Amino acid sequence: MSVFLLFQTDNWKSRASRVFFGAFDSRTKELDYAKYNDLYWYNSEVVVVEVILNQFQEI
Repeated sequence: MSVFLLFQTDNWKSRASRVFFGAFDSRTKELDYAKYNDLYWYNSEVVVVEVILNQFQEI
């Protein structure tokens, strides 16, 4: 199962400037939320991080 995390950052996409906006179960819901809340601006970027849950591996 995958979870998509939505962040808004500056143009350089630095980790220090990330602002968390939510966790979604599909990429389409996340993109609709970003468009509805006007997260796309001329001086900001939207970053989506996909996290896979319930996946264990032996090191």
